[in-house]
Amino acid sequence: MKKQFLHFFTMLFISMMILSCTKKEETTTLVATNPTLYEQVGGTTMVDDPNNPGTMIEKGRLTLRAVVDSSILVIAADPQMTKYFPVLFSELGTGNTTGLMALSKSFTDFMCSATGCKNSAYAYTGMNMKDAHDPAKNKRMGMKADKADFDKFVGNIGTGLAKNGVNSTNAKKLVDDLVALLYTTESAIVQR
Repeated sequence: MKKQFLHFFTMLFISMMILSCTKKEETTTLVATNPTLYEQVGGTTMVDDPNNPGTMIEKGRLTLRAVVDSSILVIAADPQMTKYFPVLFSELGTGNTTGLMALSKSFTDFMCSATGCKNSAYAYTGMNMKDAHDPAKNKRMGMKADKADFDKFVGNIGTGLAKNGVNSTNAKKLVDDLVALLYTTESAIVQR
């Protein structure tokens, strides 16, 4: 019995050695991680903030803020769009830029959140898109938007992208993805 017991453990030991020495074929599944839109426009790399000397900002937020600010200027110069922002233009006419700064921050926060930014300091905390674009719920809106003006707005954002070096010739997929992202808000914004 002792001999059988010893034989059993010897065989077990040899089997374990053989198994541990045999080359195991490993299969590695490569998971392709597509960068978020936020990562594509600069991501979390910290850079100097040209608007606030001595402070740092994520490059993704800086890019989106530049696009938003350029787009706001394009929209302000577009006679078709001014009817939506009478309060803002009235304030600007008196030299009050508080509303403009709030719009820039809120829209930039929205773009950061919508493009995949994970930094909670840049999270959008404003009104939902439907309420934000309804003059009955947001007194800063001049009227409800229609489809043609929404399309014009998206086109103005496209102009803002191009003014910041993001255009269809150097980043077609990125522009297409950003435009598609904007169109996800259409049903909430177009209310007439």
